[in-house]
Amino acid sequence: MTVLALIPAHNEAGGIAATITSLRQQTRAPERIVVVADNCTDATATIARDAGTEVFLTQGNTARKAGALNQAFSSLPDLPDYVLVMDADTTLAPQFMQTALRRFDTDPGVAAVGGIFSGPPPSGILETAQGNEYARYAREVGRTGRVMVLSGTATMFRRSTIDAVRDARGVQLPGRPGDLYDVGALTEDNEVTLAVKTLGLRVVSPRQCVAVTELMPTLGALHRQRLRWYRGAIENLFAYGFTKATRRYWGQQAMLVLGTLMMGLYLMLTVHAATNDALSWSPWWLSIGAIFWLEKVVTAWAAGRKGRVLATLLIPELAYDLFLQATLIRALAQAARGREAVWHHDTSTQGA
Repeated sequence: MTVLALIPAHNEAGGIAATITSLRQQTRAPERIVVVADNCTDATATIARDAGTEVFLTQGNTARKAGALNQAFSSLPDLPDYVLVMDADTTLAPQFMQTALRRFDTDPGVAAVGGIFSGPPPSGILETAQGNEYARYAREVGRTGRVMVLSGTATMFRRSTIDAVRDARGVQLPGRPGDLYDVGALTEDNEVTLAVKTLGLRVVSPRQCVAVTELMPTLGALHRQRLRWYRGAIENLFAYGFTKATRRYWGQQAMLVLGTLMMGLYLMLTVHAATNDALSWSPWWLSIGAIFWLEKVVTAWAAGRKGRVLATLLIPELAYDLFLQATLIRALAQAARGREAVWHHDTSTQGA
């Protein structure tokens, strides 16, 4: 079995060396590493070459990450057995590739292996809250085995899966014929997950396939990131419609909206009761609140000491949840108005 690692990168000079190193330090390293340098104005390509990797320079790409990867795939007609696509701001756990290849080898029905994304040690409350969120997602995948997204941080595909998606574009799937990624999607990883599942193929995310990616350091960066995620997910679902492959995703979006509405109603009732001197202690609601608090602490346990402390305090995470819900509302409003979506490449976390 041979593996090609593709790393799309736009001005990632601050982290590309660490990304390449994490690939070289795999217990089963890839035979070939190609950095896809997309419209870079920094030293990304030079650093990648100095690290001994191949560099593919995109030509006239205006379709962001999806367009850069499609160009790279078109330039590589003879793909190997497996292709790993990973972000340039990400590092992999040493056993990532070996675990993925073992799953492919032991289970021929697995079409792609997605990473379980995690963050580096957090430096503040905002980053700790994101780390808790990622830890809860990993716990949920580990408990249920349900993979909602083939994470853009790192995913390994079978060659046959790539061929199947590219052949189905413009026929059974949205997008241009011959492309692996739909250039019209804001969230290319979520869209390609729907594409793979629509073809009836199965995906997994083993616990050992950990990809450590950046955390957003500011509220502005987090808002832009999640606005793109939410807006992209909504648009992906409208592109695919309600099908067997998408019904769980529609349910997830419905629950997000319902949770947002319920939280808003709860806050309104609380403020109304407080302003009318009608607040009182209720054993019933105190017990419900205790269960909610305990769930927060237990599900964040794997995030480490800082994550546990934050979950125990409860209020900071509630504020974080409200912030994300406000972002979801904005994404829904933009989608409803048909406002043109914008893909932000945040540089606040990158080095020189």
